[in-house]
Amino acid sequence: MNLTPLASLLLAVGIVSQALAAEKPLRAMLVLGGCCHDYPAQKDILKKGIEARANVVVDVVYSADTSTKARFEMYEKADWAKGYDVVIHDECSSDVKEMPYVQNILAAHKTVPAVNLHCAMHCYRTGTDDWFKFVGIHSTGHGPQEPIAIHFVDTTHPVTKGATDWTTVNEELYNNVKIFDTAHPLARGKQIIKQKDGTTKEVETVVAWGNQYGSTRVFSTTLGHNNATVSDARYLDMVTRGLLWSCNQLNAKYLIPLGK
Repeated sequence: MNLTPLASLLLAVGIVSQALAAEKPLRAMLVLGGCCHDYPAQKDILKKGIEARANVVVDVVYSADTSTKARFEMYEKADWAKGYDVVIHDECSSDVKEMPYVQNILAAHKTVPAVNLHCAMHCYRTGTDDWFKFVGIHSTGHGPQEPIAIHFVDTTHPVTKGATDWTTVNEELYNNVKIFDTAHPLARGKQIIKQKDGTTKEVETVVAWGNQYGSTRVFSTTLGHNNATVSDARYLDMVTRGLLWSCNQLNAKYLIPLGK
């Protein structure tokens, strides 16, 4: 096929445009702060780990408030998530309960996908199911820190495809008060708890899942209390794949092959 100079130029421009579009990274906002966790270290672990695994730029929003009342100024604005492809919630703000504030967070997720990590499941306890419906599971607490044996219950799902079972270091196993119909369990965690009388008790709950929040995809995992877990390659792989799945971009365009 012979092309005119103009046609050749247009074709070349089209190819270059496609290449540039393919290289444009997703933009993720990582929100951390509040009670009970080593957020100063984990913000860097997560940013570095995700960016090494996917064509994603992670912008960190960190609060040094270590109480259960950590608040984030951007949540006061209606367009707080504008320009972002996904928001990673890793805050621990259980005693922030003002409904207008919480509703403003949730309003953005009518269109912006999300990832929820660990204590994000225990945030914004307003006395309603609003936050829990967004998360997909209602959890109210956890047991002692003991290793969690993780079993992937759906290895055909894009997030967990190819994943193999593993056991964490000492971690917190969150309870499952309610699993909403919109949530799809991906992994369960089993913990052996020592009782006061010297016996042991086996406790098992869902620890990773995908949720459909209206038209938006949300990936969540209750794992990630300790730095050793957050920095574990298996954890970072799952979180990164969950992020890309939530954006409907879990593909070769955005997933960086290991060793690259």
